[in-house]
Amino acid sequence: MPQGKNYRDALGQAWFAEACRNARILPNQREGEGSHLGFYTEFPTKADEQVNMKVGISFVSIEGARNNLVAEIPGWDFDGVRQKARKLWSNELTRMEVSGGTEDQKTVFYTALYHTLIDPRIFADVNGDYPGGEGKVHKTKAFTKRTIFSGWDVYRSTFPLLTIIAPETVNDMINSFIELADQNGTGYFDRWEIFNAYSGCMNGSPAVIVINDAWQKGIRNYDVNKAVLLAAATIDHDAAQPNKKFLLSNLMENLNATWSAYRLAEGVGRRELADQYFSRSQQYRDLFDPNVPWIYDKAGRQKNPDWKGWFRALNENGQFYDWKGLETEQTCQECSVYQQGWLVPYDVPGMIKLLGGQKLFLAKLEDFFDRTPDVTKWNPFYNHPNEPVHLIPFLFNRGGAPWLTQKWVRKIAEAYKPGPDGLCGDEDVGQMSSWFVMAASGLHPACPGDPRYEIFSPLFDKITFRLDSKYNKGKAFTITAHNNSPENIFIQSARLNGKPLNRCWVTHEEISAGGQLDFTLGSKPNTGWGLAAE
Repeated sequence: MPQGKNYRDALGQAWFAEACRNARILPNQREGEGSHLGFYTEFPTKADEQVNMKVGISFVSIEGARNNLVAEIPGWDFDGVRQKARKLWSNELTRMEVSGGTEDQKTVFYTALYHTLIDPRIFADVNGDYPGGEGKVHKTKAFTKRTIFSGWDVYRSTFPLLTIIAPETVNDMINSFIELADQNGTGYFDRWEIFNAYSGCMNGSPAVIVINDAWQKGIRNYDVNKAVLLAAATIDHDAAQPNKKFLLSNLMENLNATWSAYRLAEGVGRRELADQYFSRSQQYRDLFDPNVPWIYDKAGRQKNPDWKGWFRALNENGQFYDWKGLETEQTCQECSVYQQGWLVPYDVPGMIKLLGGQKLFLAKLEDFFDRTPDVTKWNPFYNHPNEPVHLIPFLFNRGGAPWLTQKWVRKIAEAYKPGPDGLCGDEDVGQMSSWFVMAASGLHPACPGDPRYEIFSPLFDKITFRLDSKYNKGKAFTITAHNNSPENIFIQSARLNGKPLNRCWVTHEEISAGGQLDFTLGSKPNTGWGLAAE
């Protein structure tokens, strides 16, 4: 590997392809151990002859791979295996059912649901064996060991969706978090875990948010007290990283997770710990500079002279970095300062006050969207190809203008289409797809960790969520959109289980109980609907 390069740079590079071409070939070798190994097979075939091959995989042992193969593919019936896989996935996709919409929209929806359900995947053999974080083999019947947690991405949409349609998967993942933090000796949750390895990718403490979100929604079949202590250790560890502590992205992501640590500690009666983390979560106010001019580019060629104030990172001397405008990516990770500043979903009233009150808050939020040149292309405003903006459309609901959430969610959903270019950004282990599944259903949280789901006009005429009886009282929760069409995107009225509903949100408890949410849609905003506090 060339000096100065790393393995993350490798794929697709000419030097990596050349290294593969020049790799040492070991003929007739049946076993090998080490890094960067591959294998090849040779068969004396005739024209049009088919070769069948079965592969057993285990992360524990060769014997485990053999047992998995015998249990899962005992024969040589290729079509039978294909039909079995098709049936298994068909059963998985019945967790949700939609009707109405176009065939393309249905294709996108079920493809997105399929993507959502791939991970976190099972990490155990058929007999229950799985590798622990310390390299030893473990077995348990208490949960199914799972892996691949793209935390910074999936806490926003994927896990909130899974809490509704696959709560057992969420419970498995939390148990896997807790066990891994014990086994690997770190004493904290990994941010981006893959096969028991800590990638260190991105920032924040997303596992804390996922655990709090699950606990608030009644998913609690794990050691909750240990989860609280590990959550606290995770917050403290991530906040102290010297290469991260002066990044606005890491600061705001960690404060968001700190609020979840507060809620989790409060929920289990750890009052002193809860008070500590609530106080820390309010430090987002220290990152707000009320005096910076409202300029977009560094030169100030684009500006709004009537507005002031935005969020900024502090340097090692406790001073704000030089102000370079809202579009700068300085101190941010994969986003602009303008995008990152909206990440205070746990205290929208406080953010509204900092931004000058409700009227100015909404004006600045509209400005953020109105300046977006194309939601499908990378830009410093609403940039749907990457995750930092994925919760922002739902702030209109929290700010008292639900018709604007309705408008922009429909607009953003147009970015999804069938075909190889059907996603406008990286899939990121299901997050890009799960955003669409929820958006098309008319439900999405503004603040994961809060059991409130924002509601808005769904893409389909009817959406049914099948509910797991182990975690829910009801069997299904159905959303129906009357007068739905590409033009009729605004909610005129709503009813929950037959009773008028004039708030723009429902709770997880209401969903879990099962029932019916009905919308009547129209072509013009009803600015009087959805404003009730209760």
